[in-house]
Amino acid sequence: MPKLTLADKLVVAISSRALFDLTESHRIFIDYGVDAYQRYQIEHEDEILEAGPAFALVKKLLRLNRPDKQYVEVILLSRNSADTGLRVFNSIKHYGLDITRAAFTKGEPTSRYVPAFGSQLFLSADTEDVRRALDDGYAAATIFPSVFKNETDELRIAFDGDAVLFSDEAERIYQEEGLAAFSKSELASALQPLTGGPFKDFLAGLHRIQSDFPERESPIRTALVTARSAPAHERVIRTLRAWNIRIDEALFLGGLDKGEFLRAFGADIFFDDQRTHVESAAKHVATGHVPHGVANE
Repeated sequence: MPKLTLADKLVVAISSRALFDLTESHRIFIDYGVDAYQRYQIEHEDEILEAGPAFALVKKLLRLNRPDKQYVEVILLSRNSADTGLRVFNSIKHYGLDITRAAFTKGEPTSRYVPAFGSQLFLSADTEDVRRALDDGYAAATIFPSVFKNETDELRIAFDGDAVLFSDEAERIYQEEGLAAFSKSELASALQPLTGGPFKDFLAGLHRIQSDFPERESPIRTALVTARSAPAHERVIRTLRAWNIRIDEALFLGGLDKGEFLRAFGADIFFDDQRTHVESAAKHVATGHVPHGVANE
């Protein structure tokens, strides 16, 4: 019998607090402790949870699956025990989400199961769990909700460049030596591809799904939304070309606020390493903070 594996799928791991609104439950945990939290969850296990910050994204990811091919696997990672996690699975069933695999850790960090499941993306409300996954080399983000919803069926995902899709090697020069040194370095290195950042493999996974469809019929659209501008654009374009990874739209904003552009793109989620950009973007679209690279040291 062949070994069962998820290697042919885009695997996304998500925490229960990212998938559902557990604000009240979390407040009880913080104010009254784990025993009160467990009692509360069991007493309310037949009450359906409201959608959380990543709920709409998860629905769209699962919608990519076809009867003849399963492109995406969503894994639930939860600090609940299996007993208190019953409410979460009842809610998953209620909303018709095709999520069947889970790890319940009863208070322990969940990030250690990100590699075990082979996840290309981990979304959580716990920044420390996210940091641990990033340190292990996996794409991960702390998710922030937005009132804006992209109501189309198409999945639209936007990425910052440096320290997200790419390494922070160029960002480090900007932070330490300023814009003039950054521009000079990028111009001199224009033909040298950047090293991949934590989200390179996730973008590659999206690209593999896109490649199964005619370009105009793809259910996924991606965008690079970066503070870079000319002449620092060339190295980015040549890097993506060297990786042979498609990006549908590239916005070189030269430091302009990203929020309105992300809303114009219609992003279901945007990933950025810098907290100021995340807070601005979250006014317009759901946003994932990637606590990685020199800006987070």
